[in-house]
Amino acid sequence: MACYQLERAAEIAGVDEGIVEYLKVPDRAVEVKVPVKMDDGSLRIFTGYRVQHCGIRGPYKGGIRYHPNVTMDEVKALAMWMTWKCALVNIPFGGGKGGVRVNAKELSRGELERLTRRFTTMLIPFIGPERDIPAPDMYTDEQTMAWMMDTYSVYKGYAVPGIVTGKPVSLGGSLGRNSATGRGVAIIARESAKAIGMDISEMTVAVQGYGNVGYWAAKTLHEMGATIVAVSDSRGGVFNPEGLDPDEVLEFKRKTGTVVGYEGEQITNEELLELDVDVLVPAAIENVINESNMRNIKARLVVEGANGPITPEAEEYLDKKCELVVPDILANSGGVIVSYFEWVQDLERYFWDLEKVNAELEKILVRAFNDLLRTKQEYGDILWRDAAMVVALDRVVEALRKRGIFP
Repeated sequence: MACYQLERAAEIAGVDEGIVEYLKVPDRAVEVKVPVKMDDGSLRIFTGYRVQHCGIRGPYKGGIRYHPNVTMDEVKALAMWMTWKCALVNIPFGGGKGGVRVNAKELSRGELERLTRRFTTMLIPFIGPERDIPAPDMYTDEQTMAWMMDTYSVYKGYAVPGIVTGKPVSLGGSLGRNSATGRGVAIIARESAKAIGMDISEMTVAVQGYGNVGYWAAKTLHEMGATIVAVSDSRGGVFNPEGLDPDEVLEFKRKTGTVVGYEGEQITNEELLELDVDVLVPAAIENVINESNMRNIKARLVVEGANGPITPEAEEYLDKKCELVVPDILANSGGVIVSYFEWVQDLERYFWDLEKVNAELEKILVRAFNDLLRTKQEYGDILWRDAAMVVALDRVVEALRKRGIFP
């Protein structure tokens, strides 16, 4: 899929076939053995990966995920997508991604720490604040990043906070990083509303997936004046046409483990997707909008909070039915943007207040959305995703042409 999207954008933009072949292959793909001594004294061997896709525009940047289904091909695709995401929002990174094939839920905290430290040790020749900067991803978090930072720092002999992003604030993490992805979704939704001639404060919103991204998207949109009429989690959802208070819903979920049961009409995730709302934010899992339900989607705007929530077939259909479908490559890029801010702060050893983080995040996202809008208008009848890819690809190809191929 990643290569197919590249080929589509390259054909639209008229990119040379040789450059396309160059960009299909990562600069470096590393597979490492990760031996871990378990709590019961046994030794288990896990497999870890780190892929560095394209470093033409700067150091590689991308998350580390712990999941039993991680494969080299998956990590290659994710690294490529990170290249486009960074280029689209015009931050000076190339795409990277990594992972360990492990079920993190089955490991104790001590086992996870030993796994993380050994994996980091195996990657030391390939990562660094000027080379490749990992971040959290699926089943990793700020504690994982703290262990990675400490391991790398111990080997270097001094603290190197810029080796990872998504760290605790006490170790050089950035204020605003936790809320950045969801806040970015809200900013893009607001700009999308403007693009179709509406004010976000006049619009109704449904959010599928009330995790970190969904909550912060709902909270920020609520603060912008939008009416949040429905939210859901893996167990189901709640609908109230008069509006929901995101903080009250979150408090209810913290107490009960789910949004189901909160005041309002109880609905399924499938029903939430098909509500007659102005803005739909799928922020849960991939492929939730597909051929089986795409004709039932009534939202004017769809803003992808999750990665890949719309299948290619459904995207073709919705691109003609909805007024605007903002692809994940832009909609959920707030996290990597604030990761960039964190890296800059770590290198300078000078840290920003929350107001500056949020203001700079908004500046970059608004500029990127306008770039997307201009490209869509320039090329006409192409998918919004294709337009986003063309913007990103143009920037990567321009850098490649200027630098050249050496030797």
